[in-house]
Amino acid sequence: MPASSRPPVPFLDLAAQQKRLEPVLRQRLEKVLSHCRFVMGPEVEELERELARFSGARHAIGVSSGTDALLAVMMGEGIGPGDAVFLPAFTYTATAEVVLLLGATPVFVDVDPDTFQIDPHSLEGRLQEVRKNGELTPKAVIGVDLFGQPAPWARLQAFAASHNLALIADCAQAFGASLNGRRLGTQGLATTLSFFPAKPLGAYGDGGAILTDDDERAALYRSLRSHGEGQQRYDVQRIGLNARLDTLQAAVLLAKMELFEEDLARRREVARLYDAGLPARVRPPPRVPHSESAWAVYCVTLPCRAERDSLQSYLREAGVPSAIYYPRPLHHQPAYEKCHDGTLLPVSEGLGDRVLALPMHPDLTAEDQARVLEAIGQWDRQTSA
Repeated sequence: MPASSRPPVPFLDLAAQQKRLEPVLRQRLEKVLSHCRFVMGPEVEELERELARFSGARHAIGVSSGTDALLAVMMGEGIGPGDAVFLPAFTYTATAEVVLLLGATPVFVDVDPDTFQIDPHSLEGRLQEVRKNGELTPKAVIGVDLFGQPAPWARLQAFAASHNLALIADCAQAFGASLNGRRLGTQGLATTLSFFPAKPLGAYGDGGAILTDDDERAALYRSLRSHGEGQQRYDVQRIGLNARLDTLQAAVLLAKMELFEEDLARRREVARLYDAGLPARVRPPPRVPHSESAWAVYCVTLPCRAERDSLQSYLREAGVPSAIYYPRPLHHQPAYEKCHDGTLLPVSEGLGDRVLALPMHPDLTAEDQARVLEAIGQWDRQTSA
């Protein structure tokens, strides 16, 4: 089709969201500029209270990124050399890289073809393989709430309990999602959040948080985020991190929390309209039963790579951006090939050829979403056999 003369549809529109937030955002930022407590200012503690209230967790600990949140949690569990940490192969690199940073070994697990979440059957098999090999000590499982959908938490909780494994929830993409009427945030011994700008609740830079119901772990995470300090600033109790959440980012997040429920509802409406308008050849994202997604990503699947690439090219010409999350599973990435034992993970290995993420954000206008669906429909009609 000829290239579109109209401006492209925004894949993410932070500017539009900022306009909606401007009065409260300006007030929040000016307050920080007035008191000048840019590190661990009062907004950080206020945000922590809001995150705990929203999620239902007893504690929230603000940190500098979702990656540092994962790192602090695993440091708190004493994970290190000789330990095996089980995690899905189809996810973002941060989930696995923190394992290697601590000297432990990531054990990649396949994902369920119906949900794209970690597959409990594959997880059981991978655990038995590690035990049979005898070189590593199974230590933890990281469940990832991929694309905003909940992982199979009941199955993971039972699995972790039966095998004496720490269960960590990587909720970087799914803050605001719920499962069985309960918001995510208390499914593991700790839940990690990311506030990267593209996330459903995003800062204007990096940021993250840890949620937990455990008082001792909460105190430990607070120490680890600030160089391992104890009750006094120069009382260094342990080796820690420089992983505090900036006060300015906390102020931005507090402003966004005021509209977060509204934004989640709008994301759900965008997903509903996509679902209703897609042709049969373009499969909508899988749904986890009894859940409500945070819709960080709206990721469709195509029958094969050729059709996915064809659709992506067609959309580009029509002024509709898209993205591939993720082109390759982690165990096929150069950084992780040496720590993978060669086990085939067929679902994870095939998804990268078929997935395509469409524009998804609360400020996607009806006109722009209609353009996306119109372009997909035209592609379907022109390329159908």
